[in-house]
Amino acid sequence: MHRTGMTELEVVLAVARRNSFRGAAQELGMSTTAVSSAVAGLEARLKVRLFNRSTRSVALTDAGQRYVERIAPALAEIQSAGEEASTGPDVPSGTLRINAPQGAASLLLEPLFLQYAQRYPEVRIDIVSESRMIDVVADGFDAGIRLAESVPQDMIAVPLSRDIRMLVVATPEYLGRHGTPRHPRDLLRHQSIGMRMSHGGIYRWELAKGGQKLQMDLPVRLALNELPAIKQAVLLGLGIGFISEWFIEEELKAGALVPVLAPWCPSFGGLRLYYSGHRFVPARLRALIGLVHELGLAGAPLRGVRAG
Repeated sequence: MHRTGMTELEVVLAVARRNSFRGAAQELGMSTTAVSSAVAGLEARLKVRLFNRSTRSVALTDAGQRYVERIAPALAEIQSAGEEASTGPDVPSGTLRINAPQGAASLLLEPLFLQYAQRYPEVRIDIVSESRMIDVVADGFDAGIRLAESVPQDMIAVPLSRDIRMLVVATPEYLGRHGTPRHPRDLLRHQSIGMRMSHGGIYRWELAKGGQKLQMDLPVRLALNELPAIKQAVLLGLGIGFISEWFIEEELKAGALVPVLAPWCPSFGGLRLYYSGHRFVPARLRALIGLVHELGLAGAPLRGVRAG
């Protein structure tokens, strides 16, 4: 039987990550033709189609999804072993791949990743921001960043920030025209700026007070899937928003945005760096974890960093 080459496996994983032959080619420094040929050759030897192709999209087949889930952890281990053999077990090198929610990278760029880049110049940092939850191991990431409540239970979590609050906010001008909500039910008479989730639905605002928990399904004037755009829409007076206090700290201090229903906005667990404890942890990730502890980010507010 013909042996499958490592390059072909790397190509398949890159195409799966990017959902694109061209994107995979750019990531790997190959031509699109070479990427397409590598995938086609592997499919021919495996006698199975790994990707469904159209003129506009590339997506894994069911068989391809199962194949990628099996080979990704093994390939990551092989690559880590090669890096350790060539540079030593304690020398950070290679590419640090992090999956993070939208907005988190900009918040953490100055307090964490800038210092990491300056301290470890031999490491290339690749941060992919997306709202959907993914399997960091199967998708070839060293680690992920998510809110504490979203970290998978089988992962090791390292606190990256203190607790967070989502605040109901509007401009003073908007509240002057439409009135100030005194109870969550008053929100039903207002227009909201909605967050479009990766599954296509609109995020329901989660409010709580004294053991009472509410999920608000509000009239949406404008739906967006980018946090900076949501903040801008609220600042323009288009409606009331539900935004993390991290993203609007300066606007709150300046009085450009006013919080309402504050007693209904409790704190919850903040950002966490998470990774698998069941596989080899490369030096580049160990260095990042060490820097997080050194900087004491878990007890500090993420200040001075703009969301957009």
